Formats: sequence, structure tokens, C-alpha cells
Amino acid sequence: MKAAYFMEHGGPQVLRYGDLPDPVAKAGEVLIDVHAASVNGADWKVRAGESATLTAFPHIPGRDFSGVISALGAGVSEFKAGDAVFGVCDQGIEGAYAEKIAVRAAIVAKKPESLTHLECAALALISLTAISSIEDCLQLKSGETILIQGGAGGVAGFAIQLAKHIGARVITTASAANHEYLRSLGADQIIDYNAQDFTQTVSLCDAVFDSIGGDVALRSFAVLRPGGRAAFIASGPQPLVPPRADLIALRPDARRNRPHLERMLALVKAGAVRVPEITVYALAQAAAAHAVSEGRHLRGKLVFKVR
Repeated sequence: MKAAYFMEHGGPQVLRYGDLPDPVAKAGEVLIDVHAASVNGADWKVRAGESATLTAFPHIPGRDFSGVISALGAGVSEFKAGDAVFGVCDQGIEGAYAEKIAVRAAIVAKKPESLTHLECAALALISLTAISSIEDCLQLKSGETILIQGGAGGVAGFAIQLAKHIGARVITTASAANHEYLRSLGADQIIDYNAQDFTQTVSLCDAVFDSIGGDVALRSFAVLRPGGRAAFIASGPQPLVPPRADLIALRPDARRNRPHLERMLALVKAGAVRVPEITVYALAQAAAAHAVSEGRHLRGKLVFKVR
């Protein structure tokens, strides 16, 4: 099979495109002919060695995908060859930047005809992360106010729509070029981070959802009311330590499972959320896609069209 992979940690230039052995579906797994795979911020961090130091190469990145089942492992009965499915790899496992991938059947869902493979790949991990963060972790409620950092990104953009669907007031941060896009997603207030300090503009929020990390994450505590809660997905595996005892810091557990994917499909079907803007790359252009992702200023999702 063709795949995008790397043999050592480094910049986007270490990504190669070529032939690697086909995977085989083990017991409880399905083998999928990948039609589309998306790029996530975690992908370039793994490639660069920032989030983990790999010892086995070649390494194929990629966590979410959409495609068609070509073979079933022993014990799989809920699917058949030819079924169109999509999903997210188990935590700690990658491999979606390839023409084929073998994954546990229990963590994939059937792709509806109403969504393309590109759209399902774009939605899979961002929706799972946003739903786990907004509904499961923060338990956001109607009438509450939430600050969502980095609103133009894939996860944050889904989170804005989900928070509005729940009935919350949504404040978000973005460059001026993305303000109209975020208004279309339902954001009530948008702060231009190039012109305004959000800590001087926002206060007494019930919740914060941060997808940026670093200094932005640390300063986000300042906008919370007493008893407020914050969820962080870009600050490492452990939650940050709040500067005040009356605040709650959380690290969402974005579990890979079918119910969260089906929850996303229900939200899309109901019109509560829409597919993000998609920029399409060929799998052979993985290095170029990573360079854009690593720049941290993209809007929506980058998705590989594999077939």
C-alpha cells in the first residue's frame, strides 16, 4: 500500500511517501480501504518528537479516517465487506495516512450517505474531542457563558456550535480574518487576539475550553468566576494547576468509541453543527499539509483524499 510516513523525528521534510506492507485485520478488527484521512495538531507534534519519542520506524501518522471495509477479522459480525465506515484510532495508535488501516471494529461507525468520506474524516476526531470536552467533561449547561480559545480551529469550531446548541453564550478568540466565519458558527462575541487582551475584555465566565495551550491556557483562568471550570486539550496529558483554589481545571478524556461518533452524526442530522471548512491535499503532499498545520493559523480542517 501507499502511505505517508517518517523514519525519524524532525520537521515536515522528514515525511516520505511510498510503499509499505499492507496491514492485516486481527481478531475483533476490520481492514479498511482508506478514502480520506484528516490532519490533526497532534500529528505534527508526534512527528517532531514533542509529544512522544518513538522507537519503532517507519511510523505512519494519522488518527481519523473514512473508508470502506475490505476484510473482517475473526469474531466481527456487525459489519460486512463493502460497508462504508469512519472512525478514530485507539489512543496511542496511529496509521491513517495510508491506503489501508486495521482497527478495532468496536470503535468505528457506519458512514451515512449524506456525508462524504472527506467530511466524515474531517469530523471524526474533532467531534469526539469537542463532545467529550463540552458535554462530558465541562458539562456545559444552557444559560452559562463559555470562552472558547482559538475558535477557527476544527475542534473549537465544533465546540462553538455544540455550546450554542446546548444554549450557552459563546465568546471566542480569533484573528480578524476569521470573525465572519465564527459568526456564521454562532459565536456571540469574538475577540481579536492581535488587538485585544482577552483577560481585559472577558470576566466571570462559567467555563473555558482551551485548544491553544501555552501562555494562553495559563491566562485563561483569569476570566473564570469563582467555582468556574476550565478544560485544556493542548497542555499535555495532565490538567493545569489553577492559580486559585476556587477554580477547577480538567483534562478531557476523548475516548474512542462508536457512541460519540453516532452522537456527532445525530448533531449533524439535526442541523446543530455543520461540517468545517475543508482544505484537501493528496497523501503525497503530507509535508505541505504538516507545514500548514504547524503554523497554527488554519481555518477548519486539512484532509487527505486518499482514493
